Amino acid sequence: MSEASDLVIAVDGPAGSGKSSVCRGVAGALRMRYLDTGAMYRAMTVAVLAAGVDLGDEAAVTAVAEQTVITSGTDPEHPEIWLGDMEVSEVIRGSEVTAAVSPVSAVPGVRYRLVEVQRSQVQAARESGVGIVVEGRDIGTVVLPDADLKVFLVADPEIRARRRALENSADGQLEQAFVAATHEALIKRDAYDSGRENSPLMRAEDARVVDTTDFTLAEVIEQVCALATGVR
Repeated sequence: MSEASDLVIAVDGPAGSGKSSVCRGVAGALRMRYLDTGAMYRAMTVAVLAAGVDLGDEAAVTAVAEQTVITSGTDPEHPEIWLGDMEVSEVIRGSEVTAAVSPVSAVPGVRYRLVEVQRSQVQAARESGVGIVVEGRDIGTVVLPDADLKVFLVADPEIRARRRALENSADGQLEQAFVAATHEALIKRDAYDSGRENSPLMRAEDARVVDTTDFTLAEVIEQVCALATGVR
């Protein structure tokens, strides 16, 4: 598929809706860069946990954020996330980080710090003429309100739970109790992310909703690429 020049695509949605896989697929198909903002917040969470500060102490968390250097790769085939000089792509997916990422992400100082980085990477992609696909929870509403295309991915909660449980399964097998626990955790995170005061998870008014429940990954990627073609 041809390049998308300097197109900026913002993709939001709850956990398990397929954001990462879809965005990487779209970026690869359109030869664009890819930015996983969720990975950036997870990397910041690793830094906060390592510092041993109280997650409820916004001033302390912000102080850590101001001193932390996070670098995100933009290659959709080999996405990387660096905390200082340490590559943390695997570390950020641990259960401790998953449990702490929502409260860390809700701290205004953390979001201000990372949004600056995110916007600078988008600007660099525009200036390079290659375009970028950016995924997160507040991209179309806060980070990139002027994005060329905004997409909001959704899926049935049970399907999202099965997808996320499969991602976190060591042997690729799914036990019903694990799926049920994952489902409960997703519902709690949805409520937390949607209800937070600072940059809540929500659909931009002009975002195109894509329900991934009944479609394969390839079919969803094709749908989003078609939407992108329509705005070029």
